[in-house]
Amino acid sequence: MTSAAAPTVASPRAEAPRSAAMPVAAHLDEATRRAVRAAVALAVCALAGWFLYEPVMDLVRAPIAQIAAERNASLNFDSVTGAFDLRLRVALIAGFVLSSPVWLYELFAFVLPGLTRRERRYVLGSVGAAVPLFAAGCATGLLLFPHMVSVLAGFASSDDSTILDAGAYIDFALKIVIATGLAFVLPVVLVVVNLAGIVSARALARSWRYAVVAIVLFSALATPSADVMSMFVVAVPMTALYAAALAIAALHDRALARASASEETSCSA
Repeated sequence: MTSAAAPTVASPRAEAPRSAAMPVAAHLDEATRRAVRAAVALAVCALAGWFLYEPVMDLVRAPIAQIAAERNASLNFDSVTGAFDLRLRVALIAGFVLSSPVWLYELFAFVLPGLTRRERRYVLGSVGAAVPLFAAGCATGLLLFPHMVSVLAGFASSDDSTILDAGAYIDFALKIVIATGLAFVLPVVLVVVNLAGIVSARALARSWRYAVVAIVLFSALATPSADVMSMFVVAVPMTALYAAALAIAALHDRALARASASEETSCSA
């Protein structure tokens, strides 16, 4: 006489299932709605950025005014439409930045329901840490930018004129600010790859010398001046963030090791 098969019981530690499947048409409709809301927010913030053009230009033009006190220096528009093109570019960049809370929310509201509970924690934690770090890095780059312009333009003779293309000048400022912001986000990337099991904390600890050298080189390139303090303003926070990422990775690996040891103990018992 054969006995009925015992029903399988789901493990209480199993990962939470993904959300119920939606038809393709429903996904497309939801994506369209969220994209339209993000586009409207971008357009409204770009309109606000159009009126913020003068304060932004006053901010980035300040180093040129300091140089002009010693010799002829000014921003130059090389075409009739150059001023309009630059104002439009500044408006779009400002709109992209100012509307970032809206389009980031729409993006994650669309993606998160399809992720597991653990994946949601990783994504939300990473974004929650990356956004303020990126903002702090951009603020640091913005503070260092005038000093960098003064030092780099100082290589020209006092008998020469410094006439800068306005578009190239804005691109240079934007690259400095974004590069510094991304550098401050790098520790978050290290934590994410550790949580994903790609790199262990021990491997990160072994390469700390290379990391410090890379941080110092980046700081020297980002602050090309004879003032060593400017380099330390960038290098010290980045080194502290790297150490914090290493500590978080070590705690995560230690927790995994304890969980694995407890599971082996329960299995052997």
